[in-house]
Amino acid sequence: MKKIVFTLIAMLSMTTAFAENENAANVNNVESYDMSVDIRKLGVALGLNTDQMEAVETVHNTFNAEMQMAAHYTNKEERQDKVNKAVEKDIKWMNYILTREQYRKYLLLLNTTLNNRGLSK
Repeated sequence: MKKIVFTLIAMLSMTTAFAENENAANVNNVESYDMSVDIRKLGVALGLNTDQMEAVETVHNTFNAEMQMAAHYTNKEERQDKVNKAVEKDIKWMNYILTREQYRKYLLLLNTTLNNRGLSK
């Protein structure tokens, strides 16, 4: 009888531990889609003027909102599709705002961020 009770307790604890790890992975996954940045630091890194700062902030806020929406899709293919569309739209708009050199730096920063968070293809 003791063996049965201990076996049941061990199985329940393993199931609970597995569920906790799965929930933690989902939370980390959703957090990795948060693309919030300090716009001033981005502006300094890219050498933006005042007009560019305002435009970049608007575009980046839109990008961040789209990435947050993508994080809540349960289907992996749909989520990746939404991320790809958000990134494509962001880089298209940034290309209009930034100079060639600024755009090159921005792409480097964006690609590094997406790679570090495991969001790139």
